[in-house]
Amino acid sequence: MLLLPLLFAVGIAGGMLIGKYFFTTRLDPREEKLHAILGMIEEQYVDEVDMDSLMEQFYPKLLGLLDPHSAYIPTSELQSVTEDLEGSFSGVGVSFQIINDTVNVIEVVAGGPAEKVGILAGDRILRADTVDLTGKNATNEMVFKTLRGVKGTKVNLVISRYSSKTPLNYDVVRGDVPVNSVDCTYLLNDSTGYVRVSKFARTTADEFHAALADLMLRGAKSYVVDLRGNSGGYMDQAILMAEEFLPKGRMIVYTKGKIPEYQSMAVTRDNGPFADASLIVLTDEYSASASEIFAGAIQDNDRGLVVGRRSFGKGLVQNQTILPDSSGIRLTIARYFTPSGRSIQKEYKEGGLDAYEADIVKRFTHGEFYSRDSIKLDESKIFLTSTGRKVYGGGGIMPDYIVPEDTTGLTSYYLQVSNSGLVRQYAYKVAQSYREVLKNTKSIAQLKKVLPRDNTLLEGFVEYAVANGVPARWYYIRKSRNLILSQLKAVIARDVLGYSAFIEMLNENDPAVAEALRLLEAGEAPVLILPPADAAEADATAKSKTSKAAAKSKSKS
Repeated sequence: MLLLPLLFAVGIAGGMLIGKYFFTTRLDPREEKLHAILGMIEEQYVDEVDMDSLMEQFYPKLLGLLDPHSAYIPTSELQSVTEDLEGSFSGVGVSFQIINDTVNVIEVVAGGPAEKVGILAGDRILRADTVDLTGKNATNEMVFKTLRGVKGTKVNLVISRYSSKTPLNYDVVRGDVPVNSVDCTYLLNDSTGYVRVSKFARTTADEFHAALADLMLRGAKSYVVDLRGNSGGYMDQAILMAEEFLPKGRMIVYTKGKIPEYQSMAVTRDNGPFADASLIVLTDEYSASASEIFAGAIQDNDRGLVVGRRSFGKGLVQNQTILPDSSGIRLTIARYFTPSGRSIQKEYKEGGLDAYEADIVKRFTHGEFYSRDSIKLDESKIFLTSTGRKVYGGGGIMPDYIVPEDTTGLTSYYLQVSNSGLVRQYAYKVAQSYREVLKNTKSIAQLKKVLPRDNTLLEGFVEYAVANGVPARWYYIRKSRNLILSQLKAVIARDVLGYSAFIEMLNENDPAVAEALRLLEAGEAPVLILPPADAAEADATAKSKTSKAAAKSKSKS
């Protein structure tokens, strides 16, 4: 009779020991350590601590220790961080700029909610519902908070307009607003198309193909793809863009990660519809990630020339994961390599994150932006393109033709009026005063005919600057004359015709664009000669894709 209770007691004790054994082996020692530290803080720390707030500060620092591009995204920021790359968001559909503590409408999205109710470029938004958007409330954060919202919800906007003595009221129903990544498309000359891509979003490849097809229909035989300032985005969009220009069987990029899922290689499946077109790719120090995939694929396959300045140097691939509380992390899961085997990622361990972020400043200080002679190529990291040309690793894509930043006209006077916002403010004032005359203007050529003569425009600006506390220093004004006029005209063009016109106007005096045209006209850009059979196939594919793209573009308009 005593044996059963004894065995039962032994069984309980054994179960407890077994439970303890499995519990301790199942819990990672690092996790156990973290739980212990947090428990001690919560129970013993001398002051009251908001543990949730403490952890929110901890997560970014933890991920930041891994590399410069792994990151924690708080719940409050995840939507806005993701929207720009998803192709659309819900809002009223205006581009704006804050000038003199006032929200100025720069561009109204065609077909968007704001256009449907009659809001115009040049309008000033004074209030959204009960929120005053002037003075200290005129911040980007406040405007986004009040104008964006759930699709189908209504917001009342109080508008000031140049042609109305009293404020105007508009009830705008928020709707889907497309986020375009192809900012500008036009012909530089009769046979050269220009496409500026600002980011690699979900819709970028479709936008890019439609732009190329439209330019081809207008007579383009060569192309300039401008990736300056493009910090990247979705890698698959860069791959699809590169496929437009590469023949069948060419490598675009490959990745290496810790697990097989993150090891991949992208190879073209067919001849691209523009595989036999001359191509120039423009880059600068802010061209990163997916921009470098595209530029590296074109350069390593000898399909075109890279022109401009050395790119940023981001060769790490991130995967974004949404956490249970709707926050997120972007974790680096692989490195990418160009077809020649180059890793474009610049060093980031030595000196930590501060040194990594200061790399652009270091390039500037060393004169890399302004002189070819200041650029030191890493001779220990030489790779070969498909035809045996030397290209260099070690951080960023090094252009085939380097175009230093243009310092012509850069004076202390220009820097003062530019940094104080006076160029932008005066341009907006001119656009407002000419709004009635300019409302039917549809092109840069028409705009130039309406605008004041250069001397009149410059003198008016100098008077405006004097009235705003900047003395007229004519020696420096004359040196900066072309730069000031170029900036004024570009901003006026943006206010009247939209952002695409802003880029087009600036390009008229852009040294990198001029160099691209020179190289194309001189026949320096490599041209691929496809085999006859493949050429016929590519031509048929091009015609098919072009007709589809043209139809797609037409349906959107």
